[in-house]
Amino acid sequence: MANRIELQPSGHQFESKAGENILESALEHGVAFPYGCKNGFCGACKAKVSGDYEYQDEYKPQPLTEEELDEGVVICCKAEAKSDLTIEVEVVKGADEIKVHTMPTKVVKMEKLADDVVRLYLKTPDNESMQFLAGQYIEVLMEDGKRRAFSIANAPHNNDAIELHIRLVEGGYFTPHVFNEMTEKEILRIEGPLGGFYLREDSRNDIVMVAGGTGFAPIKGIIEHAIELGMKQTIHLYWGVRGEKDIYLKELAEQWAAEHENINFVPVLSDAAEGWEGRTGYVHEAVFEDFYDLSGRDLYVAGPPVMVNACKEACTQRKLPEKRFYSDSFEIAGKSEGKK
Repeated sequence: MANRIELQPSGHQFESKAGENILESALEHGVAFPYGCKNGFCGACKAKVSGDYEYQDEYKPQPLTEEELDEGVVICCKAEAKSDLTIEVEVVKGADEIKVHTMPTKVVKMEKLADDVVRLYLKTPDNESMQFLAGQYIEVLMEDGKRRAFSIANAPHNNDAIELHIRLVEGGYFTPHVFNEMTEKEILRIEGPLGGFYLREDSRNDIVMVAGGTGFAPIKGIIEHAIELGMKQTIHLYWGVRGEKDIYLKELAEQWAAEHENINFVPVLSDAAEGWEGRTGYVHEAVFEDFYDLSGRDLYVAGPPVMVNACKEACTQRKLPEKRFYSDSFEIAGKSEGKK
């Protein structure tokens, strides 16, 4: 039997199934409930709870003071609802509200998505988790002090591991290691979450998303989060690459469009082979062919700087307010890979 949970003052409502703790239920429904370790040690998920609950595994709420205990404050990552609950907690609304962590992670899975793109899954320590917003990124910390930034490709509700899409940069410092030497169980030290590119959940505007190459990674996380939240506004996804083989998760994007009537997917090839029947040219040009007036929409752009800059310049002619233009520019610094 599921119990109904309501968060105040945000008004979020969701159900918590038997065996789930309060935090698990919130995250599964796309709610940005604050948390840190997810193991009852740090107290970041504490909140005042009205209703019946029970701590799991004979847990003792050591992070709480006597005063907090008297006021009904609960460690939500260890508490299971036993009735409908009302919880007083401030949900995370922006990147500045999330603590940046430095931690070791383990490579638990590697998957080649294209000739020059590998998907990595990184597992955080059992006693430490990383909360993030859909679309943010992490930095891999190298032994010599260098950093390599990669966008998080999964949504916050699906956070068993951190998903990265890494494109090979010939002559680079880090990505050739990923492609040629890295094996599962390797340890990578990371810092995150970082960045101001994330889904603005309180907006009710229709959304246009533009991805260039592996700029699809943060866009993927954002769309999966929007689906989990049940957002009803129309989402137009444009993904620009050179050839059809570079649309490395084409089936996933097509699945979104097939299963959700509010999602449209438009792949755009700049170097299309004979027989391609879809859109061609530069992806930002395809967007602005379709949208003369962007005044009632939000625009999310992730990919190469030239694409991001072209979109930003064109937006002023398409009546898009600057405050509703969100971007993540994937810099490449010579032979030393930068972001992403």
